[in-house]
Amino acid sequence: MTELTTIQEIKQAVDNGLEVFAETMFYRVIKDKNGEYLIKGRNGHCVGLHGMEGTPYEDKLNASNFWHE
Repeated sequence: MTELTTIQEIKQAVDNGLEVFAETMFYRVIKDKNGEYLIKGRNGHCVGLHGMEGTPYEDKLNASNFWHE
């Protein structure tokens, strides 16, 4: 297991085809057809990887523990 701590590390891992998880294996980080990075639960619900760009939250991740195996 390799821990990922920055938005760039997470995005790069996804772009490299690695399975990236947030918090538990229930939540996976994906890149959708629009090029947006999302945290997707097994139930299909999604939330953005980080706060909206152009806001004070754009550098805040929407989970605290990310990794890939």
